[in-house]
Amino acid sequence: MTTTAPHGAKAPAGAAAPPADAPRRPGLRGFRPTAGNGLVFVMPFLLLFALFMVWPIAQGLWMSFTDSSLALRDTAFVGLDNYTEAFGDPDVWSSLGNTVLFTVVSSVPLVLVALAMALLVHSGLAGQWAWRLAFFAPYLLPVTVVTLVWAWLYQPEIGLANQFLDTFGIGPVGWLSDEAVAMWSIAALTVWWTVGFNFLLYLAALQSLPTTFDEAAALDGAGAWRRLWSITLPQLRRTTVLVAMLQILASLKVFDQIYILTKGGPNGSTRPVLEYVYDVGFTGYRLGYASAVSYLFFALVVVVSLVQLRLFRRED
Repeated sequence: MTTTAPHGAKAPAGAAAPPADAPRRPGLRGFRPTAGNGLVFVMPFLLLFALFMVWPIAQGLWMSFTDSSLALRDTAFVGLDNYTEAFGDPDVWSSLGNTVLFTVVSSVPLVLVALAMALLVHSGLAGQWAWRLAFFAPYLLPVTVVTLVWAWLYQPEIGLANQFLDTFGIGPVGWLSDEAVAMWSIAALTVWWTVGFNFLLYLAALQSLPTTFDEAAALDGAGAWRRLWSITLPQLRRTTVLVAMLQILASLKVFDQIYILTKGGPNGSTRPVLEYVYDVGFTGYRLGYASAVSYLFFALVVVVSLVQLRLFRRED
C-alpha cells in the first residue's frame, strides 16, 4: 500500500512519490483575495443604497436651490434664496422651538424613568417577567393605536384623565386644546409609549455589571442607597450617555404622534419642524423651500450628533 506525506511535509525515504499527472485536491491554497472579489458581494447593497439613499439625498439637496413646486412644471434655479427665506421665517423658528421643547420635556423623563424601572426590576422584585412585559409592551404598539388610546384618555368630556381630576374637585383640562398643556400631554404619551426600549438598555447594562464591588461595599457596611450612588450609577455612566444620545436624536425627529393628535395645534403650539416641512411641501406645494428647511434641520441634527459623539468618546 502506497502512502503520501502530508501537505507541506517531506516524504519519508523509500516512499513512492505521487504521479505528476495526479489531480490536486481542491482547496484555498491558490486563492488570492482581491478587491474585486469583495466588490461582487457588496455590489447589491451599494446599488440599493445609492438608489434609495444617495440619489434622494442628492436630489433633495439640488431641489433646495430651486423653486420646485407641485403646482408648477417649470423649475428655476434660485441659489440661496430658499435658505435666506428660511432664516427669516418666524414659522421655522417657532417650529424649531417646539421641537426643542418637546426634546427636553420628553428626553429627561425617558432617561430617568427608564433607569428607575430597570433598577426596580433588577432588585429582585417578585414576578419579574410580568414587570418586564408591562414595561416593554407599549413599545411594541404602532403609533396609530397609541394615539387613539390616548386621544380617548384626553377627551375633555368623558376622558379618563379629566374624570380622575374630577374626583379631587379639579375642573376639566384641555389636554390637547390648551396651548400651555398640549405639548406636555404629548410628551407624557411619548414617555409611556417608548420608555420600554430605554428600560431594556439599562436592564441589560445592570445585568452585565460585576458584583464584586457591590458585595465588597456591603461587607464594609455600605447601605443600599450608598451602593447605588457610589457604585452602580457610576458604572452606568456610559449607558446613560448612550441612552441620552439615542433619545435626543429620536425626539428631535418627532412627527407621527403630534400630527395624528393635534396636527400641530392649537395655534401651532405643538408643530415640530418636520411637520412644518410637510405642510410647506405637500400642502403649500413649495418643494424647494421645504427641502431647504429640511436640510437646515438636518445640519442641526448632525451638529447635535457630533457633540454627543464627542461626549461619548470622552466617557470612553
